[in-house]
Amino acid sequence: MPEEARGGWFQRLKQGLSRSASKIGQGVAGIFAGRSVDDASLDELEELLISADLGVATAAALVARLRAMRFEKDAGAEEVVGALADAIAELLAPVAKPLAIDPALKPHTVLVAGVNGTGKTTTIGKLAAQWRAEGKTVMLAAGDTFRAAAVEQLKIWGERAGCPVIARDEMGADAAGLVFDAYQKAKAEGVDILIVDTAGRLQNKSALMDELKKIVRVMRKVDASAPHSSLLVLDATTGQNAHSQVEVFREAVEIDGLILTKLDSSARGGVLVALAERFQLPVHALGVGEGLEDLRPFEAVSFARLLLGMEA
Repeated sequence: MPEEARGGWFQRLKQGLSRSASKIGQGVAGIFAGRSVDDASLDELEELLISADLGVATAAALVARLRAMRFEKDAGAEEVVGALADAIAELLAPVAKPLAIDPALKPHTVLVAGVNGTGKTTTIGKLAAQWRAEGKTVMLAAGDTFRAAAVEQLKIWGERAGCPVIARDEMGADAAGLVFDAYQKAKAEGVDILIVDTAGRLQNKSALMDELKKIVRVMRKVDASAPHSSLLVLDATTGQNAHSQVEVFREAVEIDGLILTKLDSSARGGVLVALAERFQLPVHALGVGEGLEDLRPFEAVSFARLLLGMEA
């Protein structure tokens, strides 16, 4: 990413995380104002981190690291925040992995799952547009056949990105059959990437899981290694509910990467730290807005610092 664009992205991410940063940063300042770093103040810090959606286990692990450090007697909030940012960055570093596309696969299939309303279809459109800008050919499969709005939105993004969208005219059509046809077409045309949208109707969990499993089975009939990437899109505003969403979708699909959206609408950005600590799944990208440039690869150090109100 060019340096100018990189700076602009960090500014948008900073704004997106401002509510989370305000809660944690101001909270830390309040805890350590005129106080030393001791067991009592660290206990308060742990409670603050739990309330900021980092979760009980993650908060305990981070504070345990701080307890093991030797702070000077006059250490204040700034030193604690810096040490906490380092600890969070170290925890996040193993999961900060860009989504890699294998050029030897034609197509590299990307299955995208997520609850309705998480920004899943928009994320697919942004990924498609970014890959097209890199010179790759992309095809989209409208596998969320139960929502006319999802199909239409995907068609709009397909038109913007300059890539075809395989869809059915009738609502409720067999999603697995559509994905099969899309794969065959992408294979025949030598398309680089096939992105598959899927339904996210958690109110009918068993039917949703069966449908996702069927899509995977059908894809593997034509390519035993498919899908080559299985992404779960999570909405940051859901906070700790994101954990249950990961568990639910992993019942049906071997999720191998996460994308976190709507950070600009949430004070719950800390949930990403909890998700990383608990599931150890790669976090490929973050979304902070509706624009094409508002979905970018996840970077551990910058996120940790911005989450605490520091500069990237």
